[in-house]
Amino acid sequence: MVTSMGVGSVLRGAATVVLLMLTFCALFPSDRLIVAESPAAVTATAPPNRLDHTVSLPDSLAAEFTHLQSRLAGQVGMAIMPVGGGRMTIFGDWTSGIAWSTIKVPLAIAALRHDARHAIARQAEAAITVSDNAAAVALWRSLGDRRTAAAAVQNILDEAGYEIGHAQVRATLDHTAFGVTEWTLAGQTRFAAQLPCLPATEQVTDLMQDIAPDQAWGLGVLEGTAFKGGWGPDDTTGSYTARQFGVIPVRSGAIAVALGAQADSGTFDDATALLSQLAHLLGRHIDQLRGGSCPPIPSDDRVRLGMTTPVS
Repeated sequence: MVTSMGVGSVLRGAATVVLLMLTFCALFPSDRLIVAESPAAVTATAPPNRLDHTVSLPDSLAAEFTHLQSRLAGQVGMAIMPVGGGRMTIFGDWTSGIAWSTIKVPLAIAALRHDARHAIARQAEAAITVSDNAAAVALWRSLGDRRTAAAAVQNILDEAGYEIGHAQVRATLDHTAFGVTEWTLAGQTRFAAQLPCLPATEQVTDLMQDIAPDQAWGLGVLEGTAFKGGWGPDDTTGSYTARQFGVIPVRSGAIAVALGAQADSGTFDDATALLSQLAHLLGRHIDQLRGGSCPPIPSDDRVRLGMTTPVS
């Protein structure tokens, strides 16, 4: 068993405190970064002045999920919404957990924005494609001291919320820890829905389509998906949780998806197998799903996000 936390250009226009812990014992590395986020409404929609797409969910998908869940030995969750914003639908009884290495996505974006040198790009590639923990630590340290690094990653999380309002998606990064991250399924889906719409994220989303084969379970079974996974054991029981989020191209744009699972057996292999079953289920209905696209960014937001220079 391995524990590490393990998506390209899909569209253009998405911390409970301990010190940084990397458990490199035997084959069980894990990094931890704390994100505490406020609850978000499952069916929240984008404000009227934004493009408001809706993922069209066929009754057959809901029915098949219910049937599948009844036969699974474990807890599972799946959330879906259109890229660019819209209504979210959540299935299952797994709704929140430690982010594990899925948090490396906003970390890599922050690091690359801060320093575009080749050395940082190599570390970002390792952190995303093979979920290398040492590379993630290097990215964290490249951002400055703990408070500065936390603020930089926080900015990425906050940017992903600007389209739908900070109150619904805001996460608070603890500056003392790069470690255990509590990230809800709903919050992670909202992040994924905005990820391809944010400035200077293409390099990371490209890497998210080049995930190592041994980490291509779950969303990795769906062709063209940009995704990142994370996994690790519970500190008390040792039971493994596995989770992923990503962006999937569909006929009318793209959808954002987040998955989470914990098998009754507690093993890593069984948890990832549960995610693969969810992904195969989703794949059978991909052609029936309507996605979304990135809305135009208002000029005042473009200025605030550093995407243009104000002219007097």
